[in-house]
Order: sequence, then C-alpha cells, then structure tokens
Amino acid sequence: MEFLNKKYLFTPGPVPVAPEVLLSMAQPITHHRLPEFSEILKEIREGLKYLFQTKKEVYFFASSGTGAMESAIVNLFSPGDKVIVVVGGKFGQRWLELAQTFNLEPLVIDVTWGKAVKPEDVEKLLKKNPDVKGVLIQACETSTGVKHPVKEIAEILKDKEVVLVVDAISALGVYELPMDKWGLDVVITGSQKALSLPPGLSFIAFSDKAYALAEKSKLPKYYFSFKKEKKAYQKDTTAFTPAISLLIGLRKMLKRIREIGLERLFRHYQTLSLACRKAILALNLEIFPEIPSESLTVIKAPDGLNTGELLKFLRSKLGVIFAGGQDHLKGKILRITHMGDQSPFDLLIALSALEMGLNLFGYQVSFGKGIKAAEEVLFDYVKKEYL
Repeated sequence: MEFLNKKYLFTPGPVPVAPEVLLSMAQPITHHRLPEFSEILKEIREGLKYLFQTKKEVYFFASSGTGAMESAIVNLFSPGDKVIVVVGGKFGQRWLELAQTFNLEPLVIDVTWGKAVKPEDVEKLLKKNPDVKGVLIQACETSTGVKHPVKEIAEILKDKEVVLVVDAISALGVYELPMDKWGLDVVITGSQKALSLPPGLSFIAFSDKAYALAEKSKLPKYYFSFKKEKKAYQKDTTAFTPAISLLIGLRKMLKRIREIGLERLFRHYQTLSLACRKAILALNLEIFPEIPSESLTVIKAPDGLNTGELLKFLRSKLGVIFAGGQDHLKGKILRITHMGDQSPFDLLIALSALEMGLNLFGYQVSFGKGIKAAEEVLFDYVKKEYL
C-alpha cells in the first residue's frame, strides 16, 4: 500500500513545480499575436537576461533542451568544421552525436564518467588543431553530477576565435555562471531544471563572437534558426507559435527568481547539496563525482545493492522518486536532485526514504544518522538566513 499516494519528485528533470506557477499556467489560453502577449514577451526577455547574467538576447524554442543544443550546432557551424567535444557522460555523448549528425569533425576528449575535464587538456588539443571552431561542453553533466571548469576554459579561449558552447541545462540558475563576465559564448538551458517548470522550453544566448561565427554558418536551419527569432523579436513577437502556457509560467517563475535574487538562490542550492553530501558521507556511502555540482547529489551504490529494486520500491510504495544511472552506470549510482520547488524539509524526506530503503535492501545504516548530519548544515543555514 502506498503512503496515501503522495509523490515526492527528486529526479534531475522534470523537477517539482510550485503550485502558484502551475496555477498561472491554468489561465485561459490567449493568442500569441495579440499586443498583450507582446508585453508578456518583453517581460520574459528582460527576466531571461537577468537569469543568464547577460546583456544579449536570450532566444527560446518550444522543445526540450536538446532543441537548443541542436540550434547551437546549426547556427554556428558549417560542414567539416572541427569542434572539440568533452565526453564525460550521457550528455557529452549528445554533443558528439549532434556534431556527427551535422557532419562536423569532432575531436573528442574522453573523460572518465565521474571526473571533470582538465582545462590543460582542452588547451593542448587547441594547440594541435588551430583551426578548431568551437568547444562543446556541459557546465554540469547531469548523468554523473560532475561540474566542469567552464570558467577556466573560457579564459583559455577569450583571445581566440574559438567559441565556447555551454550546455547549462542543469546548471543555470543553480550556481554562479555569469555569461558576460566569464566570456561564455553560447549558453543553453531548459525549462525542466532550475527554472522549475514542466519540460517543453529551451533557451539559448549568443555572445558577439558567436554572432560573428553564425554569420558564416552554412548548415541548414529552419525552426531552430536564431536569425528568424531575432527578426521576430524586433517586432516583439516570435517566429513560430510559442508554448503559450509554459511562457506564462516562465513569466511567473522569472518574477520569483528576481524577488529571491540570484545570490540567495545560489546559497539555497549550495546548502541543500552540502547537507545532502554530508548525510551521504555520514551513512558511509561515497559521492560519485570528483567535483560535485550543486544541482544534484550522485551517490555510488554500495556493492551488492540492487538499485533497480530499491528505486522501484521507493517509487511505487513510498512515493519517493529518485533517478538511477544511465548506460554503463545503470545499477551503480543513485541521483537525488536539489532543483525545483524544493525546501530543506523536502531533502529530509528524501534522506529518510533513502535510509529506510537501504536497510530494507541489505545495506545497514543507523536510522537518523544521515538526517542528523543534514540537519546540522540546514540549522546553520536557517540561523544565518532568517534570524
């Protein structure tokens, strides 16, 4: 019997959506060519600039984040262009697959899953290949929980004509990632992560360097053409029918982010992730990534633990939904997100379910030991934030 059928979502996308945001999307549908919707778009565009920390326009598509990744490829490059691709997880593989699909010449830096790329490895490959046009990387590799050093790589590229293309789908809005200040040329995100919305919107912003490269692009593009969107933006509209209800929710969410402030929002995620990691270590479990992102905590499964059965039990009986590993990490890791409409007390629910599940499936832990370690971190946060 399920515990009153209540669900707690801790997957790294989709993530929990705040009730007031869900209610905003339940408003009667409007038409996207009306003047009042143009006013909504203006508000959204300014809110996105604040989130991306850029003065550039941020374009959006009715798609998952992969749509914006494809948009980056087709708008920037031409057939045969060399690009460096950092492959250290499932979504690094996606960059590689996109580069291959559009007949680019990918130069792969294979990184062990769970490790972060070394900036010097990118620099060495650039020196051997001075004709490289771009570096494709994740800020946070969601499949492993690793945070890649995009700031340091941007520093390497700042005086070169090479563009840094950053998949920040599970990073933007979680920790400091200022596009203009760090010199990130292309930044991509999606609605179902830190923006705390349902899936269905992707976002992309270009630096001046990226715009210049895009002028030379010869790859075919239609729906994902930023030039079409740029032209439409000049008339305060969109090139194609947008995801109207999702955009209404986005407006609400961007208002919330401004009210909270990025600095405070980043502290929130930093606290949740630190508290979770402390709890995991207190339970004598290992953190999987060497440089963990604040977006999610990825736990190395102990030997002999049947993670498939554990995840199924937590999901179907307790209503607590975690994510497992992908590809060769299936059965080897557990992933708990901190993104979305999540409070410190939601984290304690996740940890309580984890402690119960571990004991039920053969890995004995002391009840409350992980929760106590997390509470100590959260208590300090509450004192500083609210007293």
